Amino acid sequence: MADQQPTSAGDINGATASAQPSSEIAKEQSLLPKLVPHLDRHLVFPLLNFVEEQTPEDEDITEITQLKYGLLQSTNMSDFIGDLYAQLHDLPERPQEYAKKRDEVLERRRIFEEETEKIQNLLADADVINNLRSDKVSNMNYLKENHGVTQQMVDQLYEFGQFQYSCGDYASASELLYQFRILSTDNDKVNSATWGKLACDILTVNWESAMEEVTKLKESIDTRLFNNPLAQLQHRSALIHWSLFPFFNHDPAREALTELFFSPTYINTIQTSCPWILRYLAAAVITNRARPGTKGNFIYGNYQKQLKDLVRIVRQEQYEYNDPVTSFVKALYVDFDFEEAQKRLTEADEILRADFFLVAASESFLDAARHLISESYCKIHQRIDIKDLSTRLGLSHSEGEKWIVNLIRDTRVDAKIDYKAGTVIMNHPPVSVYQQVIERTKGGFFRTQVLSAAVAR
Repeated sequence: MADQQPTSAGDINGATASAQPSSEIAKEQSLLPKLVPHLDRHLVFPLLNFVEEQTPEDEDITEITQLKYGLLQSTNMSDFIGDLYAQLHDLPERPQEYAKKRDEVLERRRIFEEETEKIQNLLADADVINNLRSDKVSNMNYLKENHGVTQQMVDQLYEFGQFQYSCGDYASASELLYQFRILSTDNDKVNSATWGKLACDILTVNWESAMEEVTKLKESIDTRLFNNPLAQLQHRSALIHWSLFPFFNHDPAREALTELFFSPTYINTIQTSCPWILRYLAAAVITNRARPGTKGNFIYGNYQKQLKDLVRIVRQEQYEYNDPVTSFVKALYVDFDFEEAQKRLTEADEILRADFFLVAASESFLDAARHLISESYCKIHQRIDIKDLSTRLGLSHSEGEKWIVNLIRDTRVDAKIDYKAGTVIMNHPPVSVYQQVIERTKGGFFRTQVLSAAVAR
């Protein structure tokens, strides 16, 4: 077989299988045109597949098929490209020229396998691996003196890895690029191999390995490009977009990547180069509210800090970029407009269900957003009408009543429900003067140290 079918949307994000056809507002707010320039062509395919899955059956998908064909035409996936061509031109089977290309691809693969067979066997030998050290130069000298390995043989691993990636054999490509990195001292090729391996790990849904590659690339961008700010900006933009795949598919990655995106260099990159990423950052922060473990003091405190940072950035960037998700944050925490927040939440729900990366988080986002609305509403009201709050949360009266009971029980707020009057009575105890002083002066010592150091310099 000359090639494999590219990874589909359902392979990466299991929730996409039940995705509903997108609404007009979802189509208008689609970020696909902004995301594509920052992604590798193989990473774009699952996004196009997702759009196709969401398209109603009575709508023509010729345009999507044309996009797929143009996207993969330059790859070695001859069988799949031939099928797309036949589909576009209403042919019963793929043209003969694709069978010829298939044979050429198979022959090239055979040659690559012969050329790399020796070095691959060596790197699979436990005795050889045990003699390798962290010093690549020493490793190459050892392999050259004892096994006749040349630099050309090492470079052939890289070329074969690229070839397998172009064929859609991502697992094989990942292993070849990993082997190449063990031995190569060519920093440019090693960096390129790291990007390639990250793409392979994403497409084979190996999220733990993908996160390791994200860390490697972050360190590489900081060190290799330290004297080239423009290249750093471009590479960080790409890494941010590629990171969206593990961000919303691998739960342990959520906290690490949220912190990465909020770091000064990466939040500056988002604000400068790709402000639309604020949609994903806002969705991640809000859904973190509902994640297990956020009840702990440290984790909850970190969540509160991220929420404050998010509000600040959304406020700064509202004239540069806004959508229903960021507008929800602005309405709730900047304008304190609960009616606008409820309206934007309804729109945001549609947006999330039509977004490849966010569809799996749509339910948890809606639940967490309702908690945030009710928490803010309860903070500024002494007596709350259950019917009114239910309307603001987009719930029926009975659903709203259950929601509020669960909220009081789960968050342990000081409140009681008057079922006869249909109200919730909130008890807002005054904050002690001492606690107010502690909160206002928190971090003052650290800021003083920073100022002193700056003055000293």
